[in-house]
Amino acid sequence: MAGHESHYILPRASFDKPVKILIVVAPYYKDIADNLIAGAKAEIEAAGGTWDLVEVPGALEVPTAIGLAERMSNFDGYVALGCVIRGETTHYDTVCNDSSRALQLLGLQGLCIGNGILTVENRPQAEVRADPADQNKGGGAAAAALHLVALARKWGGQRNGVGFVPDAEEYKLAGQFKDNSTA
Repeated sequence: MAGHESHYILPRASFDKPVKILIVVAPYYKDIADNLIAGAKAEIEAAGGTWDLVEVPGALEVPTAIGLAERMSNFDGYVALGCVIRGETTHYDTVCNDSSRALQLLGLQGLCIGNGILTVENRPQAEVRADPADQNKGGGAAAAALHLVALARKWGGQRNGVGFVPDAEEYKLAGQFKDNSTA
């Protein structure tokens, strides 16, 4: 198993207004998923946030659920949780790469996502990483989402447009006054 190297952890994100996070989990390995969820919930609550939880069949469905929630609900951020353990086929590579890539693409569109989908060689590695009293990767994913929410709020808060593209009424032309007259 991997050693426990010392590394820097950012201070917990703080908020002036409430933050609401959606935890999306693929509970294929239920005991591991439960530990990831426990860590994520604890971190969100410690930052004063609230959370909702949905389950999806597998890691490949996690990004789709987050995309749906972003379009149809009102969450500030998302925590993606699950576990993929290497098997005998290349399915492992497909699930790991495609779920991670889809989450990254959603993030590049402006969604605040913490990726806690474990990709491991064996069950003992997953157990250590999921354990809230050990590596607590669920808590780490929640912390990542919360830090991104804090950045989004710092740099202008929620936008009505898709990702970083503003709605038409958000455009401000140089030399234009609030009443749409020009200088």
